[in-house]
Amino acid sequence: MPVTENHPPTPGETPPHRILKKFAYLLSARWLREGLVTVFFILLARRSTTTYGEFMLAISLGAILLLVAEFGLNLPLVPLLTGKERPPGESLGQVLLLKGVLLLGALGGALLFVHWQGYSPALQQIVLVIGGGVALEALASTFFVAFQVEGRQDLEGRIKALGAAVGLGYGLLTLILGAAPLTIAFFKPIETLVFIAAGAYLLLQRTTLRWPSFKGFWSIAQKGLVFALIEIAGITYNKANIFFLQRYGGADGVAQYSVTNQTVDGISGIVSNLLLQAVLFPLFVKLWDEDKGQVSRLAQNTARWLLAAALPLMFLLAVESDRLIILIYGPRYQDAVWLQKILVATIICGFFHNLAALLMVSMRRERLLLAFYLSGLLFNLVACSLLIPALTLLGAALAIVLTKVAVTSLTVTYCQRQISLIPRRPLIHLALAGGAGLLAYFLTRPLLPRELAEALALAPTLALAFYWWRQGK
Repeated sequence: MPVTENHPPTPGETPPHRILKKFAYLLSARWLREGLVTVFFILLARRSTTTYGEFMLAISLGAILLLVAEFGLNLPLVPLLTGKERPPGESLGQVLLLKGVLLLGALGGALLFVHWQGYSPALQQIVLVIGGGVALEALASTFFVAFQVEGRQDLEGRIKALGAAVGLGYGLLTLILGAAPLTIAFFKPIETLVFIAAGAYLLLQRTTLRWPSFKGFWSIAQKGLVFALIEIAGITYNKANIFFLQRYGGADGVAQYSVTNQTVDGISGIVSNLLLQAVLFPLFVKLWDEDKGQVSRLAQNTARWLLAAALPLMFLLAVESDRLIILIYGPRYQDAVWLQKILVATIICGFFHNLAALLMVSMRRERLLLAFYLSGLLFNLVACSLLIPALTLLGAALAIVLTKVAVTSLTVTYCQRQISLIPRRPLIHLALAGGAGLLAYFLTRPLLPRELAEALALAPTLALAFYWWRQGK
């Protein structure tokens, strides 16, 4: 994602190729992991819709446990490691200890939750094994934040590639050999334990961890509280419809929804976690007090490229959903075809909301951001309660789309007022290019082969993106 300003770099400005290089380290590891995950879950989905739905339910619960255990500490850890208030080793030790305590509490809560929901003993075991494996990533993410602050995204990428190869390699092997679902489920704890072991080994070579000072312990916990509530609210409104679906549609309903949600969430995650949070967020934090104008320019260029990337992705996933879903997952996932046409709307919401949310944190407006998230959570729970019992799968899709549109509108509107996040001229150009492409598609679809009509639809947007790229060189 290039920065295309035609002015000389100012002191401290990060050149575009350095941003892309850091992103490339994480993206290469992500693609390796996503490739293995995709193969693994395709085979699992083809083997059994019930087992696939149970694994997706377990991962959704694990995502909530992870956010509880992290307690929002990753974001405030960035300024702690870049500041001079205390040695980095002491801050890392405090965060690790606090996360460990919260992790134990989260796992205890998970035990109570699965009993309360009345899950079968077999489903309880799968949920706790996979969910616990996901929750353990709270410890590993501490090491990854330290590497990101140092600008060593390459170390994080290598660790994640190694963990994916070991954990998912185990999962694929046991799946191919026809092992029981519980045996296969251990792929996640294995992957996460590799993350922790490798991250700790590399960090201890670079930093001396100190026994946490309880004097600063409460201070860090207070800083993390707002972020913890933000992330817990966010993950809850993102995953609540899964639990409603399990109740009203069973494991098969969860499987149908998860097949397509896995795709759209994966795309949003690549941009949000790898580019925005791991690469650009540390820059926003460092630059906000030094040069707000530079933050504004970087954010505006990021926004226009995110929009240019989102439009073709959404179009292709919508028009090709019948081919993609059936070809990859098989004929049992017919409902996922039309679900994907609806859920693609969450891609653009995810791109822009996460950019705006991280900018708000850089501006130290996290309390206002928390208010936005809590409003989204309340809206989502009401939407799930009203829509899913009546419409089941369609209700689940509408609940999450409406929630994400509402929350994105709040965060983007705030950032637009503060730094003019979305530049008007590029937005108009993209709207015209996208409109021209859609017009070409609907006019030529009855006359031309399907692939050619789709290529004509994408041509104006891709041509505009190429023009921007050439202009920025």
